[in-house]
Amino acid sequence: MNVFLWHVHGSYMNAIVRGPHRYFVPVTPDRGPDGRGRAQSYDWPASVIEVEQANARDLDVDVVVLQRPSELQLVEQWLGDRVLPTIYLEHNTPPEPSGRCRHHVIDRDDLTIVHVTHCNALYWDTGKTPTRVIEHGIVDPGPRYSGEIPHLAAVINDPIRRGPVVGTDLLERFRNAAPVDLFGMQTAELGGLGSLAYNELHDELARRRVYLHTTRWTSLGLSLLEAMHLAMPVVALATTEIPRAVPSDCGVVTNDVDELIRACKELCADLDRAQDLGARARAHARRHYGLERFLADWDTAYEEVAA
Repeated sequence: MNVFLWHVHGSYMNAIVRGPHRYFVPVTPDRGPDGRGRAQSYDWPASVIEVEQANARDLDVDVVVLQRPSELQLVEQWLGDRVLPTIYLEHNTPPEPSGRCRHHVIDRDDLTIVHVTHCNALYWDTGKTPTRVIEHGIVDPGPRYSGEIPHLAAVINDPIRRGPVVGTDLLERFRNAAPVDLFGMQTAELGGLGSLAYNELHDELARRRVYLHTTRWTSLGLSLLEAMHLAMPVVALATTEIPRAVPSDCGVVTNDVDELIRACKELCADLDRAQDLGARARAHARRHYGLERFLADWDTAYEEVAA
């Protein structure tokens, strides 16, 4: 199939373009948000093809995947007013968990919404729009864990602006257990280590003893699943999709922050236990969030909407 989609979320795109299809990705001269083209920091297959707007209307497209409200208008600017099978891929939780938040494409029968977690599907009000859940898939970085540095590693993008939503306010409490090494975009003001290249990030995470996940209300972070693939032990708040992603024998998951702090202290003091927990986390992540299952689920979605 020929799939048309914007390059929005780098790690997610790194997985979805591994399928057996041709992927048309818009590119603009400035490579801005509406035309990033091929990734600069990932090694994507040759089946991902950059397309300029002047040539887009002549493309043979089988299915369109939209990921942002603005793309509802952008797709017509790029592909014209032709009717094409369309999927709206929703990455995010709604603004709040009341169940009353109306989705951008509520009550539409001309497209299908794909949610990335069951939690997201539960809390968005999509009305009569057809929906399905395709859980994340990860390009396996391999079991790199050494845990040689008895620190906690956290990946949080934009931690100051997002604040309590991503648990920035909790970091100081966890520093009572062990030093917290913060990775991600716009972390410098908190003494973070910044946003590293994809492969470098995996190497640095794997050297830390524990992966710490402090998110209160966001969708399931791919960095958490990547850490599990690295064979890192996970300590996480029991929010949104986390209890499903991290079973009890694969990490420590609870909303009792004091209990999480104790777990961090114990794991930082016991590398053998940390390695055992990390091995279990990797085994679960490979079974549940492997690329083969993920791509097969997407193949089914493409075929159903294009039928």
